Amino acid sequence: MGNPFIITLTTDFGSKDPFVGIMKGVMLNINPLITIIDITHNISPQNILEAAIAVEASFSYFPHKTIHVVVVDPGVGSDRRPLIVSADYHYFIGPDNGVFSRIYKKSESLDVFHATAEHYFLPRRSATFHGRDIFAPIAAWLAKGIHIERFGDPITDYVTLPLPAAVFLQENTIEGEVVYIDRFGNLITNIHDAMLNDLLSKKPSGNVTVTVRGNKAPVKACYAASTDKKICSIIDSFNYLELFVNGGNAAVEFGISVGEKVRVSLV
Repeated sequence: MGNPFIITLTTDFGSKDPFVGIMKGVMLNINPLITIIDITHNISPQNILEAAIAVEASFSYFPHKTIHVVVVDPGVGSDRRPLIVSADYHYFIGPDNGVFSRIYKKSESLDVFHATAEHYFLPRRSATFHGRDIFAPIAAWLAKGIHIERFGDPITDYVTLPLPAAVFLQENTIEGEVVYIDRFGNLITNIHDAMLNDLLSKKPSGNVTVTVRGNKAPVKACYAASTDKKICSIIDSFNYLELFVNGGNAAVEFGISVGEKVRVSLV
């Protein structure tokens, strides 16, 4: 392996309980040479789609061969499968519940394995903490150079989530929706700037109008370009359309939640 020592963690465990620390202890006992990076442990409880979005946004900023452990697992203890995914020179370890759906969709190279080799798990396994008992030890052994095929067999029937996609309703109108709300209350949509460029190419002299819940959200070049408490829009750092209130909380102040429809029209 080119760089076997980086493991990232994304969970809904929060910081109150000892779960994250215990997972790190398990991994370091197996492989003390690893570096462990916390992506986030504040995914909303059991929110698989939110975790999928966080992983998609994060993984490509790490070196090739980084191992990404994702534990948002409402089916823990059931017959859902533990997975190891190899995609675009990265590894992903977690439950087969759709949490890697966005990785499956965008990857140019993809291999998915059902981890069944129990000698790479902890000897005693609980029904409630597979992050400690299965996923953490798999990651540590993988980082020691154990080949992915030794953990189990390849599969093609892995679970995928029905990911909401932005669409052209008409030639001059895109409809998407809010898919993620960050801690500032900014509303991230599934409308990529590539779609906006396609829209503008139809009429380069036209103006774009963004509408949510009957409110127009003018496009700004930066947050500070909005000088009032009205809702506005911007292309965020991941190239998606985002709605915001400068110095405020767009989600709270406008009563908008995940799933709210957003329209972009060319006029």
